[in-house]
Formats: sequence, structure tokens, C-alpha cells
Amino acid sequence: MRDRRNRGQLSLSVVEAGVGVLFVAAVASAFAFGTPAGGVSEQAQLDAYAQDAATVLANEPPQHGDTTRLSEVAASEETFERERASLERRVDRILPDNLLFRVRTPHGAVGHVRPSNAAVGVARVPTGNGRVTVWVWYA
Repeated sequence: MRDRRNRGQLSLSVVEAGVGVLFVAAVASAFAFGTPAGGVSEQAQLDAYAQDAATVLANEPPQHGDTTRLSEVAASEETFERERASLERRVDRILPDNLLFRVRTPHGAVGHVRPSNAAVGVARVPTGNGRVTVWVWYA
């Protein structure tokens, strides 16, 4: 039989230190290499934001007449000018703060100028008075 007194043992503090080093290394590597992608591309997310905003606007009642808010702003230059500021405020409230937008109707547009060097999401909504297009991009 072997003598049990000569057997080596690790102290608990050495084991704890080893586990701590592994934990710190795991956290550091997560920061260094990032986490796995969520499966949704930036373009798909922007398209979803644009579609969501267009859907909300397409289903809202009009301020003065017509069938929907989008139909109303697309009806004529007069109705577009009358509703321009209200439409811009509404789209700004619908979208998250980190997005900019542009909404084009047959009679004008509201929002910011679209960038040429950024990913842009788009949604197009046909109305009885013409097509309305919503573009969104990250600020």
C-alpha cells in the first residue's frame, strides 16, 4: 500500500485562483471577439423599421379627410403642405431616436436628405392617390 502522507494536494485557494483566471479570460475574449451575430442583418433591420413606420401611417385615420393618413398626404399639393409638419412629427415619434428618415409622396417629401454612403431601409405603400415611400437609416 501507498503511504497517504506523501500524496500531493492542491490548496483550495489555488483552485479558486485558477477558476478566476479562466473566468477573466472568458470575459476578456467576449469583449475582444464580440458575441455571435443575432442573425438579422443591418439591412433587414432597417427594412423592418421602414415597413413598421409605413404600416403605422397606412393604418392611421386621416387628420381631415380621405381614408388614411398616407392617402391624405398623397392626395394633392394642398393637403401635403397642410399636413407636412404633422407627418414629419408623427414619423419622428414612430421611429427610434437613433434613426433618420425621409418620406416621399407624389407631392413632396419630409425628413432628412438620404445619404449616399449608408445602408438605407425602404418601404413602399400604394395609396389611392399614388405611392408613398419611407426610407430610414442609422444616424
